[in-house]
Amino acid sequence: MAYVQREAILIKKEKLNSTVFRFTLKEDVISEIATAGQFVNIKCGEKVLRRPISICQIDKKHNCIVIVFEVRGEGTQWLSQCNQHDKIDIMGPLGNGFNTEKQGKALLIGGGIGVPPLLSVAESMECDCDAILGFKDIETTILVEEFSSKCKDVVVMTQDGTYGEKGLVTDALVKKLETNDYSVICSCGPTPMLEAVSQIAQKIGIECYVSLEERMGCGVGACLVCACKTKSKDGEKYSHVCKDGPVFNAKEVVW
Repeated sequence: MAYVQREAILIKKEKLNSTVFRFTLKEDVISEIATAGQFVNIKCGEKVLRRPISICQIDKKHNCIVIVFEVRGEGTQWLSQCNQHDKIDIMGPLGNGFNTEKQGKALLIGGGIGVPPLLSVAESMECDCDAILGFKDIETTILVEEFSSKCKDVVVMTQDGTYGEKGLVTDALVKKLETNDYSVICSCGPTPMLEAVSQIAQKIGIECYVSLEERMGCGVGACLVCACKTKSKDGEKYSHVCKDGPVFNAKEVVW
């Protein structure tokens, strides 16, 4: 898929919690061709390697994309210090996203910083969708109101029970499957969570698509940093999360 390298203008900066920021970036080309589940690679200061960040929302009307990121290292720390009207070097849209065509009823399952990219899925889905959002505690919850405005039902799970229900997203998933007939599950978050969701979906017989998180070097499939094992007709092979993914059919992933 085609991608471009452009200078985006930071038109709105928000701090969602102590470590997570939301940037609204104005860039006409990337916003026009981006789809739900794709990401951009951002140059952070003098760092050689760009930082891959999922696209949270796509506003084609106003030529904007929204990214939500967590400060984890020097690169994202530099990014968090950018201010309104600053120009940010971004490359994208990259990777393959989710299928949002009408397909019955969808369930979106996100964990932690894997929640943001699913908001673009909720906004693009041509069918009704519910969401299960998982966080560590009340201090780390993000985008709950945004999902509530786009989904029929939203369940929030926190590990300590300080917000929503206490437990894991898989606890809510099991309950949801008792009373709902979903045709597809879209999930993004930590690998252990994705594996658990995939196993439950496969057992029930529901199509499940997962957006994998891996360290990336180039973001375009030229290096092997983000290689992951997937199934093929001849057995197993290595796929690139950045180029072949980040979204995969869960059945194809070798966990």
